[in-house]
Amino acid sequence: MTYSPERGVAELQSGKGHRDENFPVASFLIAPRHRAPVLAFYNFVRAADDVADNASTAPKEKLALLEQMRASLMGESDSVPQGAALHVILEERGLSTAHALDLLEAFRRDCTKLRYRDWDDLIDYCRYSAMPVGRFVLDVHGESQSLWPANDALCAALQVINHLQDCAKDYRELNRVYIPEPLLAEAGIGVEALGEDKAGAALAGVISGLAQRNAGLLEISRPFARGIQDRRLALEVDLIQTLAEDLNRLLMKRDPLSQPVHHSKMDVAALFMKRLPAFALDRFRTARLRRPS
Repeated sequence: MTYSPERGVAELQSGKGHRDENFPVASFLIAPRHRAPVLAFYNFVRAADDVADNASTAPKEKLALLEQMRASLMGESDSVPQGAALHVILEERGLSTAHALDLLEAFRRDCTKLRYRDWDDLIDYCRYSAMPVGRFVLDVHGESQSLWPANDALCAALQVINHLQDCAKDYRELNRVYIPEPLLAEAGIGVEALGEDKAGAALAGVISGLAQRNAGLLEISRPFARGIQDRRLALEVDLIQTLAEDLNRLLMKRDPLSQPVHHSKMDVAALFMKRLPAFALDRFRTARLRRPS
């Protein structure tokens, strides 16, 4: 089947929106003036992700559609509405296209790269697939690039959590495996173990081990919210950190092939209310430390 650029991108959309994601996207915590660029960025990224993840479309067709998205983002074409809309708002706000272009690189890899060598290979993918999202949100809020290392650690950790949550689905539907193959081989199993109804002891150990390694990234990102000037963004990042730590702990104990490792809306609300007093106290202490003596 031959796709025209606009029709092709539109046909491959999953229908998933920002309220369907595992972690908050432009939630009520974000100041209204910042939501438009964040949502435009999300809509572009969601459209590109849906193209890359479409199981019934050939890699060559996906890459052609992603190129049309790049052209629309850069103002070379208006054939893809999500790209054209993001181009306009980036121009209006004086924001860079670099983060969106980085994400397109990740989606291009998703079209052709089905296996990963080791942890470093996986984190290199996260450099393009996850870290630019947080960097863009920081840019929208005018925050310092000195926050990027903590942002990068949190975004990479979120991506690893998503990979572990969806490891069976990615394998079954796309033959895509983010768990490094040598780790499976060391455990005496192959990627076929991801197709089982339940993880065996060997696969469970690999998943738990990756979650334990991911905890190191979450340790690096823990001070992230404290360094953010915008109070509302700081609260959203603090909540995301809390949710990520909770999910990562679940992945150390639960089997994502047969057990739920996602938060319900009630879970999110409960964790938010539980964390809010500690966040307020931490914010108060940080403000006192920043005051000139």
